Amino acid sequence: MKKIVFVGAGSVVFTHGLLADLVKFPELRGMRIALHDIDPERLQVAEAVARRITGDAATVTAHLDRREALDGADFVINMVQVGGYDSTVIDFEIPARYGLRQTIADTIGTGGVFRALRTFPLLDALAADITAVCPDALLLNYTNPMAMNVWYLSGKVRNVVGLCHSVYWTMRGLADLVAVPYEEISYVAAGVNHQAWVLRFERDGEDLYPRIDVEDPQLRRRVRIDMYRRLGYYPTETSEHSAEYVPWLMHHDSELDRLRIPVGEYLRVSEENVAEYKRTRDLVRHGGELDIAGTDEYAPQIIHSIVTGTPRVVYGNVVNDGLISNLPQGCVVEVPCVVDATGVRPTAVGALPPQCAALNRTYVSVNELTVRAALEGDPRHVRHALMIDPNTAASLTLDDIWRMADDLTRAHGDLLPEPLRAAR
Repeated sequence: MKKIVFVGAGSVVFTHGLLADLVKFPELRGMRIALHDIDPERLQVAEAVARRITGDAATVTAHLDRREALDGADFVINMVQVGGYDSTVIDFEIPARYGLRQTIADTIGTGGVFRALRTFPLLDALAADITAVCPDALLLNYTNPMAMNVWYLSGKVRNVVGLCHSVYWTMRGLADLVAVPYEEISYVAAGVNHQAWVLRFERDGEDLYPRIDVEDPQLRRRVRIDMYRRLGYYPTETSEHSAEYVPWLMHHDSELDRLRIPVGEYLRVSEENVAEYKRTRDLVRHGGELDIAGTDEYAPQIIHSIVTGTPRVVYGNVVNDGLISNLPQGCVVEVPCVVDATGVRPTAVGALPPQCAALNRTYVSVNELTVRAALEGDPRHVRHALMIDPNTAASLTLDDIWRMADDLTRAHGDLLPEPLRAAR
């Protein structure tokens, strides 16, 4: 049976959800699950959780050695967060000293750029191990910043797709908003990860967009509704995410209040994640009951479709090879993908509405400069990425952008690629 490797399995809650999804498929019975993490305690907890969830439906092994875990893999699920909670705090606290506000800081922006830079060395090592022991494996990446990581990996492994649940849950939410069952809607979305656009939203040929009541005073206080009203297309990520990808909001107190933008939200989320891990660890240690609930994530669905030939459409982050005609060739875009026994096949969507493509191109420029900084070993490109980033550029002077980058470089230290560790 197929071997599925979890890299960063110490993200116990996420591992838990993916395993619960996998065991729902009887056709995957007998699968081999290999768990890898560099933290012995977290790995031990993940193994105990995995054995409870899978029972006799899978064999489970745990490995501190990554290459050992990867040997013979068919599917590799990457969910590593390099630096963990401590690095996340740095990504928020140092920019805040300069007056830069962030909400999630994991996609573009100052936090996203530095999260990418400290992830790239891990991706180099992971790609080398995959090439050595499982070169045909499909790498399913969940680690953010999604687009930067997939772009960086694209020349290093044969098969990689980035997965995010934002499109799925956006459409679930829109279906609820217009009071139509999700199973009855059809839709197409495309763009870049966390900033894709709902291009079509229908039921039985009826355009459901007009049912979104933008006059509702509470809805009008959502960033996503505000963007929809002005751009004509609904963005596929939450309001707190969407707020920090544009130049108009985060540095205005009045806009923070009007749109109820939660500055520093991801710090609170991260604290909750740490607390949830500890609760799970204690339940395992004391024999408590686990809530084995699925998550409807794409990775288990992709694995099931490839193993059984069951066709599905999922949303994937892949290299733009003519998929979106008015975004740069070679960048990473989020588009519908058909999955069956032949693998994951992205579908071309043509041109985005020009106003949507314009915003996406700024996002793509931050991605490109960050990836180039690492590939070319040029620390100036780190600063260039921050100069181009919408929120950073709108909030700080150029001198402060460079000083902030120097401070973050010193703070993250050896986690960054060696050529990028010098302040410039």
